[in-house]
Amino acid sequence: MNNIWQLQDAKSKFSEMVEKAVREGAQIVTKRGKNTVVVMPYAEYEKLIQHGNSLADFLLAYPFGGSELPLERDKSVERDVEIEP
Repeated sequence: MNNIWQLQDAKSKFSEMVEKAVREGAQIVTKRGKNTVVVMPYAEYEKLIQHGNSLADFLLAYPFGGSELPLERDKSVERDVEIEP
């Protein structure tokens, strides 16, 4: 599966590139040999920009999110802090 398009090919075969993105997933367009943009199915884009997920949701989705790791801080050690006016 070749999903990399040079800009001039992407312009001349835009419909083909869009159809391929829908069928096979993201298509990368290069400009002067550098990856520049991605054409992807809208459903994939929506997943990337979903709002409302909190840091807690992200951490709980982590494979070890339910593990019983000790997360308490040792409060017995004090730190010297100098505050200048």
